[in-house]
Amino acid sequence: MMKNVITFDQSTRTAVEAANQLGCTVAQIAKSIVFRTESDKPVLAIMSGVNRADVKQLSQLVGEQLLKADADFVKKSTGHVIGGVPPYGHSQLILTFIDHDLAQYDKIWASAGTVNSVFETTYEELMENSQATVI
Repeated sequence: MMKNVITFDQSTRTAVEAANQLGCTVAQIAKSIVFRTESDKPVLAIMSGVNRADVKQLSQLVGEQLLKADADFVKKSTGHVIGGVPPYGHSQLILTFIDHDLAQYDKIWASAGTVNSVFETTYEELMENSQATVI
């Protein structure tokens, strides 16, 4: 459940934009990055805004090569556009991984499903609602 949703007039599409709008650190932004497996399945990485997904590690965990997902694949897989993908609540079940670095923050912000909305959450809530594997 997404609580404390805030909608802005400006974009929160990137972690930096979201942090600027909220007045928090970029590290407190949980960015949702969608990848495509070679067999055309979506994989989601929920990452701290300051970290990059280790595609090699994720590929090993998934058991097949991960590829960059294009805008159409992201929209079809999640029901949301790039920059507005929430960490859960997608149009289908998605294999999800979460960055353990997010655990250090009492307050985390994530996309609420649009390119200009975010919601407040915690690491525990992200874990519970996304059913993610910690990386």
